[in-house]
Amino acid sequence: MKTYGVIPARLQSTRLPRKLLLAETGRPLLQYAWEAACRATSLDEVLIAADSPELAEAATKFGAQVELTGEHPSGTDRIAEVVRRRCGDAELVVNLQGDEPDMDPADIDRLVMAMESRPEVEMGTLSTTIHSRALLEDRACVKVVCAADGRALYFSRLPIPCSRDESPDELLQGDSPWRLHLGIYAYRPTFLEALTQLPPSRLEQLEKLEQLRALEAGASILVVNVRTRTRGIDTAEDYLAFVERMRGRTA
Repeated sequence: MKTYGVIPARLQSTRLPRKLLLAETGRPLLQYAWEAACRATSLDEVLIAADSPELAEAATKFGAQVELTGEHPSGTDRIAEVVRRRCGDAELVVNLQGDEPDMDPADIDRLVMAMESRPEVEMGTLSTTIHSRALLEDRACVKVVCAADGRALYFSRLPIPCSRDESPDELLQGDSPWRLHLGIYAYRPTFLEALTQLPPSRLEQLEKLEQLRALEAGASILVVNVRTRTRGIDTAEDYLAFVERMRGRTA
């Protein structure tokens, strides 16, 4: 199955400007995500979809294949442009986050394998089990509830499912029913194109979660649960902690 990994890269960001080019470790942040994607054995090609010549130049310098795109409201739309132009033979497209330098290549492979085994689903993503009360209640962390066959029923910023009678603290320490959504997606190319043609849906607008557009349109999203929690870089504090981790690995 011809599979492309695409990293949508935007120069500006609200909470941490120009974060993908931050290079206090000696390498730009974007390079770490690209290197992790390149280690995934299931990806035939890894592309960076950049929104600016500056980002494109930086990515080219560290060896990436880069496509410069136009202005888009989301990374999904940016990827769709690249797929239309460059990936005519794609059977699966994996959307990878450029600000998640610690992504596990093995988890990318697990998602691709799951999509290969479930040809009836249009889209796939990852989750990991929640065992922290703070994480459960953090609205910046998206939760997902799934059917018995692994398909997503709903995504929310609130703690779902709601435990009416049992203590959340006890459940979190045992067989936790809560799952944290991880920001990686796999799409069938025809569905990716159809999805980007749909207007933002009502639930998507309320929760500010783009994947709800797919659910409201009747699509099936397969959710694969993995052990590793990826940590996105959203703030200066996040980046400082990442730099310290990198320094600790080389000490």
